[in-house]
Amino acid sequence: MKAIVAILSCLFFVGVAQSQKKYLTKSGAVHFYSKTLVEDITADNTQVLSIIDASNGKMAIQILMKSFLFEKALMQEHFNENYVESDRYPKALFKGEILNFDAIGEAKSSQQVQGDLTLHGVTKNIVVTANFIKTKEAILVEGDFFVKLADYNIKIPSVVGKKIAENIKVTFTFKHEPYKK
Repeated sequence: MKAIVAILSCLFFVGVAQSQKKYLTKSGAVHFYSKTLVEDITADNTQVLSIIDASNGKMAIQILMKSFLFEKALMQEHFNENYVESDRYPKALFKGEILNFDAIGEAKSSQQVQGDLTLHGVTKNIVVTANFIKTKEAILVEGDFFVKLADYNIKIPSVVGKKIAENIKVTFTFKHEPYKK
């Protein structure tokens, strides 16, 4: 089932990326970090799909929640079953626009990205500052932001409340390459 969802999602995004002005990555990296006095929790996901339309600065990102890998299997199980409910909400999605996209060049520059982040069935408009480098071969994007769990109706039981931060730091790195048919 996971393979079918991934294939259909790729076909959708590839269908969107049908011109030479599209840049794509299927191996973007997203990392999250929860720091508390009791415990630090980290997870990595390197199966992130992202597309940039260089003709208008639009950007879309899709993350399969079950692709996050944790240091401890029990943390991964709790993340998927109890917190983000990956069977019910299998993906996190971002659809937005890179503001001032035309200013991006070969020197690293910070630009704002604004759009809708959908996580755990809740959609919120966010603005994130990211670093960009654009060459003939790629558009590199990296940055970080915080997700407040309560904003996305992710409930943490009081029993483990001191082990999980209310605000989770999300770090991302994408190397988008020109889409080729």
